[in-house]
Amino acid sequence: MSVRKNSEIESIQGNEGTSIKQFFHPHNTLNEINYSLAQFTLKPGKKSKIHKLKSSEIYYILEGSANLIVDDEVLELEKDDSIYVPPNSKQHIENKGEENLRFLCIVEPAWKAEDEIILE
Repeated sequence: MSVRKNSEIESIQGNEGTSIKQFFHPHNTLNEINYSLAQFTLKPGKKSKIHKLKSSEIYYILEGSANLIVDDEVLELEKDDSIYVPPNSKQHIENKGEENLRFLCIVEPAWKAEDEIILE
């Protein structure tokens, strides 16, 4: 069993402009999982960089409101909304609120740097 406490996980700066806490990933889990789970934070008025990922993703909004742009389609998301993003989709997320946007992202197969392409 692997336990990851939010208070014990250091934030890192993501390539796409977000603050990230990596909860579960094959490299830090004894269960040999094939996905990764991370919590992202984006400050008000900020957006992530446009990028593509070879893996599929599921976003789950914990706090705030956002526009998720997937292949030029704008999707409005609020707290407790979730969305599936297919592999190789051009995407970025914008914090459209006045508070931090916090969301979870499940990536399957697990996120790898070589599988992400920053497009800007």
